[in-house]
Amino acid sequence: MEKSCGSSCGSKKQTCGSADAAVAQQNVAIDQSLGRIRHKILVMSGKGGVGKSTVSVNVAIGLAKKGYKVGLMDVDLHGPDIVRMLNMHGRMEGELTKDGKMPPMRYNENLKVMSLESMMENRDEPIIWRGPLKNQAIRQFIADVAWGDLDYLVIDAPPGTGDEPMTVAHTIKDAKALVVTTPQQVALADVRKSINFCKHVKMAILGLVENMSGFICPHCNKTVEIFKTGGGEQLAREFGLKFLGRIPVDPKVVTAGDDGTPYLSSGAASQTTAAFEAMLARVEEELPAKGSIPLATVSSGCACGPGGCDPQKCNC
Repeated sequence: MEKSCGSSCGSKKQTCGSADAAVAQQNVAIDQSLGRIRHKILVMSGKGGVGKSTVSVNVAIGLAKKGYKVGLMDVDLHGPDIVRMLNMHGRMEGELTKDGKMPPMRYNENLKVMSLESMMENRDEPIIWRGPLKNQAIRQFIADVAWGDLDYLVIDAPPGTGDEPMTVAHTIKDAKALVVTTPQQVALADVRKSINFCKHVKMAILGLVENMSGFICPHCNKTVEIFKTGGGEQLAREFGLKFLGRIPVDPKVVTAGDDGTPYLSSGAASQTTAAFEAMLARVEEELPAKGSIPLATVSSGCACGPGGCDPQKCNC
């Protein structure tokens, strides 16, 4: 049933509650949510199996351990591993906030987590979605979740340059990419595509991390270059990017990931954790979180946003 908008709209043709109005209202909610988050970091790679989720989880935990307010959002919708790597059980539940938002899961006092897997009854069920559904899910992760004031939002993306990173690039205009690679030429070739993707969508690149850079022998504690080393740093120089550091392979990282007890940010004394801490310090240096977080200034009362009533999308 159609109804005309209020007299303040100046329109008799618009249908309040239309799809366009709903999208506009969601855009307002997204702007408000993002306006309370100082830094947004998209962790991405052109290739799977390079340890991208491991980097995402440990960056989030490492920043939270430093006392920052951090969010970790898993947009790898077909393979959401974040809650398993954090050993978080159960589903997202709890009372909605006064403005109708869902409370995210909490890993600890400083770290909030959002993953599609935490909303599923059966975590082993596949997600069989095309682009539009994935796009809408990610927008809802931002608009409908009570992130509150955050110093950092770490976003774990799937490999490649498809729907998920594209949606993040279009929705979170000030996100910066943290690109993860391994030293081999095959991985570096795919990462070049990720770097060029960022150029196409005008996303700034925070820097490049070379993961699995050498192997720490558990017996002699020496480094063996089974995957080569230095390729990531060379690629960063080639593209004029910040090189954030090398993280060697350590069997303890694999064990800890399976157990849900992230190792890189554990503070244990090892070459691997020391390399990660140095990388995290560079991230903190590039994206300092000091001072108050700028709050969103848009009004939630109208789908048109702060620019005044628009008869083409009014939902007053």
